[in-house]
Amino acid sequence: MGCAASVYQVGKKKKKKGIIPEVSIFVPSMRVPAQCDLQRTLKGVIPKNLADKLTSTRNQILLIAQDTDVSAIDELQKALEEYLSLLVGLTRKEFGFQELTEFKWKNLEDGQEETSITNSWFELLSVLHMMAMLTLVEANMKLIPKNIAMTERVVSGDCMRDTVDLLLKASGYLDFCVQDVLVHLPPDIKNKLPKDLHQGILEATSNQALAQGTEIQLGLALESQNATLSVKRRLACEAVSYYAQTLCCLSGDNNFHGTAKKHLLFIKWKYLEAKVAAYYYHGIIIDKGTEPSCHVSAVCCFLAAEELLTESKKASLSFCLAEPVTRTPPAWGVMKHLNKKVPETAAKKSQMYGYLLDQEKNLRVLPDLPEFQLSLKPEDYTLPEANSTWDSEKWDIRGQSLKEHLQDCEVGVETD
Repeated sequence: MGCAASVYQVGKKKKKKGIIPEVSIFVPSMRVPAQCDLQRTLKGVIPKNLADKLTSTRNQILLIAQDTDVSAIDELQKALEEYLSLLVGLTRKEFGFQELTEFKWKNLEDGQEETSITNSWFELLSVLHMMAMLTLVEANMKLIPKNIAMTERVVSGDCMRDTVDLLLKASGYLDFCVQDVLVHLPPDIKNKLPKDLHQGILEATSNQALAQGTEIQLGLALESQNATLSVKRRLACEAVSYYAQTLCCLSGDNNFHGTAKKHLLFIKWKYLEAKVAAYYYHGIIIDKGTEPSCHVSAVCCFLAAEELLTESKKASLSFCLAEPVTRTPPAWGVMKHLNKKVPETAAKKSQMYGYLLDQEKNLRVLPDLPEFQLSLKPEDYTLPEANSTWDSEKWDIRGQSLKEHLQDCEVGVETD
C-alpha cells in the first residue's frame, strides 16, 4: 500500500485498491508503533500492573493502527491519550527511567523500516506526532464529502469551522513537541531521529496547519456579509506569511524525496494560491484611490494575480503527479471565487486603464503586500497528569524468583 493511501486511510474503512486519495489538508507522514518488549525491561522495576497496562495500551494502539478495516480515529486518539498518562511517568527524572526501555516505531511510507531509540522522551515525541497527524487526517476528512465524484464542491460553514479547530489542535501538538519535548533529548538522540521528527519539519507542519486554517477563514469571510475587503485582504496576506514561514522551515533540508518532496510541492502550490488572493484583494483596495498611480498599481496587482493563478495550477498538477499520486478536490471556497474573478478583473481593469499604463510606465511597479500581525496561534496543549499508579508510595514490587529470572534470560536469548 502506498504512503498516501496508508496515511489517508487511517481511521477509515479500507478502500478498494486503485482508489487515488483526495487531499485538501496535507498529512506529511504517519508513524505508528512497532512491536517491542516493554514487559521484559520493566519487569521488577515498576509495579506489574503498571507494566502490564503500559504494554497492553501500546499494543492496542499498534493493532488499531495496522488494521485499517476496523480502525477509527476517535478510538486511536483515546488510546493514545490513555497511553500518554502512563508514559509520562517514564520521563520523570526522579525515577531515572528515561533510558531504560527501547521503543520502536515505523513510518507507513517505509513499510518495515523501523526506528529504535532507548529514550522515553522519544516515545512521548512519537505519540504526540501521531496524535497531530491523526488530527490532520480528520481535518482532511471534514472537507471531503462521501460522494467524491461530485464535480461541484460545497463545504458547509460548520465543516469549515470544525476544520479550523482541528488544524489549530494539530498545530498545538506539534508546537508542544518543539518547545517542550525536543529540549529533553540529548544531541546524540536527536541525530538518530527520523526526518519526520526533526525540528524544522515539525515547525513546518505546525505553520502549514495555521496557514490552511487562515485560508479556510478567508473562505468563511467570503460567505459573510459582514466581512470587509480589509478583513479579506488581511487574511489573504496572513496566509502568505504562514506559507512563507513553512517554506523557510523546509528549506533547511535539501534531501527531498518521497513524501518530503510531495510536502514541499504542496506548500509551494498553496503559497502561490495564497499570493493570488492577497494580490487580488490588495488590488481591489488600492483601486479605490483616485490618483492615477493607484489605478496603475491596482492593475499591476491584478495582472500579478492572474499570472500567479496560472502558475498555481501548474504547481497543483506537479503536486498531484508526484509520488505517491493524489487528487486535489474541485475548486471550492475562495479559490473557486478567484478562478473566475481574477481573469475577469485583470482583463477589465487592463482595458479600462490601458491608457494610464502607456502614459505612466514608470509607475508600473508591483506594490509590496502589506504585513500584518499573525492572528492564528497553535492551540495550547499540556500533557495529561501521570496515572495515579506512578505514586511511588503505593508501589509494591515483588522480587523475581530464580526460576522467573532464568525464564526471562531464555526469552532474551531466543529473541536476540
